[in-house]
Amino acid sequence: MPKLAKTDRSFSAPVDAQPSPEMVRVWDWVVRSFHWALALSFAFAWFTPHSSEGIHRWAGYAAAALVTMRLLWGVLGTPYARFSQFVRDPATVLRYLSAMLSGREARYIGHNPAGGAMVLVLIAAMGSTALTGWLMTTDAYFGVPWIEAAHSLTAHGLLLLVFFHISGVALASFRHRENLVQAMITGQKRKAEPQDVA
Repeated sequence: MPKLAKTDRSFSAPVDAQPSPEMVRVWDWVVRSFHWALALSFAFAWFTPHSSEGIHRWAGYAAAALVTMRLLWGVLGTPYARFSQFVRDPATVLRYLSAMLSGREARYIGHNPAGGAMVLVLIAAMGSTALTGWLMTTDAYFGVPWIEAAHSLTAHGLLLLVFFHISGVALASFRHRENLVQAMITGQKRKAEPQDVA
């Protein structure tokens, strides 16, 4: 039986507005800031690989720092930010994807199983891209072909993942009649109905 979502005001940041009676706070300011800052750092890095190496490099360092911060916040953060809340086993993710294909997927207050899996894959891909980019600047790996190829592969793979992420957000927004982009700005989502999952 799905659990109903609960509003946990004890973890709310003072900069967040109080949710209305029809809404519940889900994403804290750390998660929201991380999301948009990581998107910006990737955009800066993607559009400046050769035109401005300095900006490209610092965008990569920013991405690495953000990923590190998110890993820590996934353990120490507010309830919906924690990996323990949204990381699910592969079988659960596959069942959710199967339900999506038939239009029967449940609405989740936090990340749904597919969204949770995408968070992990995006973090891993961004971390790998930043790591291989940094290795290219070291004496040991500067000019090494396989490092350059790995960096290019992870960067292009990351772009593909971003496309899937945006598509998934658009589909979930349409299916469940809620603006998930706005939710990642305000931190609030519609309260759970009996058939929803916390």
